[in-house]
Amino acid sequence: MTKTTTSNDSVSGSVSAEARLPPCPRSPNCVSTQAERAGQRMEPIPYQGPLAEARERMLRVLRARPRTTIVKEGPALIQAECRSLLLRFVDDVEIRFDDAAKLIHFRSASRLGRRDFGVNRNRMDEIRGAFLAGHITG
Repeated sequence: MTKTTTSNDSVSGSVSAEARLPPCPRSPNCVSTQAERAGQRMEPIPYQGPLAEARERMLRVLRARPRTTIVKEGPALIQAECRSLLLRFVDDVEIRFDDAAKLIHFRSASRLGRRDFGVNRNRMDEIRGAFLAGHITG
């Protein structure tokens, strides 16, 4: 597999082209495993075993989350929309699997507004915890 080198590599390590995510905007309502700004950066989720098993486990985690809709699936990609409880604001979640490194990269960003009051970071912390714990509740 060919690796793509970018200026983000010092932040996120060498990430395969298939696992590359769109950058976060300057606004603080986005988190990503590949963000350049420390306040937006999160660590990727490690996994073991076959990519297909990790992908299916992640799909189960996402499907168990309230107000979350899977909008696109691919062999190493999952895209979802997460809606807020009261005003139904939509946040976009993109998850990419780097099977060579056995890492799950992600980006979670609000579509509207400048601030998200930590919602995207908390969501991804919860998703990470559920994925690593291996138990999914609905």
